[in-house]
Amino acid sequence: MSQSSNTIESIENLIDFKSKNLNGVEQCCRLFHGRGHAYKGFEHISIDWLPPVALITIYKEEDRNNLESMAELLQSRLPDCRSIQVQYRCRHMSPTEILWGEEITELVVEESGLKYRLRLGVTQNTGFFLDMVNGHVWVRSNAQGKRVLNLFAYTCAFSVAAIDGGAEHVLNIDISKSALSRGRDNHRINQQDTKRVAFEGVDIFKSFSRIKKRGPYDLLICDPPSLQKGSVDVERDYKKIVRRIPEFMNPGSLLMLCLNSPDLDEDFLFDMVAKECPECVFKERISPPDVFREAVPGKGLKVLVFEYHEQKS
Repeated sequence: MSQSSNTIESIENLIDFKSKNLNGVEQCCRLFHGRGHAYKGFEHISIDWLPPVALITIYKEEDRNNLESMAELLQSRLPDCRSIQVQYRCRHMSPTEILWGEEITELVVEESGLKYRLRLGVTQNTGFFLDMVNGHVWVRSNAQGKRVLNLFAYTCAFSVAAIDGGAEHVLNIDISKSALSRGRDNHRINQQDTKRVAFEGVDIFKSFSRIKKRGPYDLLICDPPSLQKGSVDVERDYKKIVRRIPEFMNPGSLLMLCLNSPDLDEDFLFDMVAKECPECVFKERISPPDVFREAVPGKGLKVLVFEYHEQKS
């Protein structure tokens, strides 16, 4: 049996197509998560279902026959698939290639009944992170009547979830005005009242006074990139936000603190909060879907929820 056959058969066995009930379902999801290093030999491969597109992402060069065989597998198991694409994260500018079907570069996907507009082949990221589905659900369940501060808002998926959950108002802040523009569009395609949403395209670390002026808030969502040249180094900068919690937040407010760095674990968040804002009490952790399996715990997405209690004088 060829190496190509072994590779594809192994991936087919690792994807539980039946449990995902994909036929006729618009829900987007990750099908295979090799990046968690839980599957030896497949650490460089991830596969997403973004109806009607199957997107294979590779982080090192892969045999062409293997890619074409993966496309054949996905085509046979996803009846609603109209395009199979591969993104080469291992190449300069992360180019995308059509392996089969239509050239689809813009689409709207659905997650938990909400819609999000994605772009393929334009930037490295699609505009939506599939490992955060449980975080979106949590925000929707805890946003009723709250004023929400959404830092590093990107394309505003948390904001869409918060408004759907009955938030009184959401302030989205991100340094990228183009990302916020896409976020505004995400609210519109869900037919949400954008009068309850504000968008600020500013550097968070240079805008603390502006953030404070528009508060106080009842729910904080902080999902910074691990490293963004010239603007964010999460190990250095996260504490600058956490120490401002007493200025920004109402007593009893909820704080959802996210961490994506594979080099920092939950203890980084716990230690930082204990030092910079000890008035915060840990409530719960929000885990990503089971498909995002990690060989080493703590390497993947970390999401911790705290409650802020005003310090008594």
